[in-house]
Formats: sequence, structure tokens, C-alpha cells
Amino acid sequence: MTTRSPAPVLPPLTGRTVVLDPGHNGLTYRYRAQANALVPAGGFRKACQTTGTSTDAGYSEHAFNWVLANRTAALLRAHGARVVLSRPDDVGVGPCVNQRAALANAAHALLVISLHADGGPSSGYGFHVIEAGLAPDGGNRAFLAASHRLALDIRRGYQAATGESFSTYLGQQGLDRRSDLAGLNLTRLPAVFIECGNMRNSSDAAKLGSAAFQQRAAQGLLAAVEAFAAGR
Repeated sequence: MTTRSPAPVLPPLTGRTVVLDPGHNGLTYRYRAQANALVPAGGFRKACQTTGTSTDAGYSEHAFNWVLANRTAALLRAHGARVVLSRPDDVGVGPCVNQRAALANAAHALLVISLHADGGPSSGYGFHVIEAGLAPDGGNRAFLAASHRLALDIRRGYQAATGESFSTYLGQQGLDRRSDLAGLNLTRLPAVFIECGNMRNSSDAAKLGSAAFQQRAAQGLLAAVEAFAAGR
């Protein structure tokens, strides 16, 4: 009698593509004319790119976004996913917000997460997830329900991994809905932004600059992606 070897157990995200969009870029501040050029944003036009914020100590949002994207990408790849980053490094300009959305659409991905840290009032703290509202041109209508479910998974996974509070100054229970962001208006797949904390708050700034916190944040995003994928 012959015995069959058990089928290999594949990593949970095998065959899935995930787009990570680390917001802003390192040299945007040097090229203001290029950054301020107006581009399509889903029924209106807005600036190609902005510089982002920073902590009082000078730790920039674009650098945090880049570190978190790479930590998250490493975990996703270890779990079988193909990961596409919206920019190749942290020493460039752009891509413009419409180009980031086009890249995500071309990847035929499961989802896209745009990674940010906020520049809110210094008295405010906590994180929030931004989900898509209906774009002025209506182009993202078919993906609003899936984007809402992704937002819930991201909120749950990030808070469980980091212990970070919901934002005290924006949104409700860690969720905000916007229709003025090209990255949400122009994508044709489930998409969210996450503002991982408030860089202008001293307590949040210390967390966001901590390698241990960054790794927990990446683990929370991995858990959220796996939860979303399991529900598809």
C-alpha cells in the first residue's frame, strides 16, 4: 500500500498581492513647483504631493512611512504575499497621488494601504483609519463596502497590536470618512489610509520613533490583511 505525502501547507497570503503606499517622499520639499502641480483626484484636481509633517525633534513623517512600509512588507512576504510599494526609496519626489492610485490599480491587488502619521493638535493623540467616501465623480462607488470592511480590519488589527488609542481629535472611534483624497477616490480596489498616530503630540511622537512600536504596528497591519483576505 502506498501512502500519500500530505499536501504542503502554503503561507496564508500565497497568491495575494498587497499594495503599500508610504505617503509623501524625502525630497518633496525641494521641488515645490512639481509637488504643487495639479493632478486628477476623482472629479476635481489637487496638488501632486505634499511634504507631510514631522515631530518636534525633526523625525519626518515620510521617513516613518517608509520604515513602516518596509517592516510590513517583510512580514507580508514571509506570509506568502506579493508586495508592491508605491515608491522605491525615501530620497525622491512623488509619485503624484494619482500615479500612486494608478499603480495600485495596475497591480490587480487584494487591497491597498496608504501609510501616514498625522500632524494634529499637540494636545490630541491616537490613531485613525480613513475610509473612502463617495468620490465626487462617483468612480469608487463599487468599492466602498469592501473599503469599509478593510477599514474595520485595519482598525482592529492595529489597535490590538500597538495598544494605541483611537484619535481624540478626529473621526469617531478610530474611523474617519473622506472624499477629498485621490488615493481613495481613484483606486478601483479596497483602499484605506491609516494615520498611525499624531507626530505633534509628544507621547505619540515617542512611540512613532520607536523601532519596537514600528514592528508592532507592522504586525497589526499583517493581522488586518490576513483577516481581510480570509473574508474574501
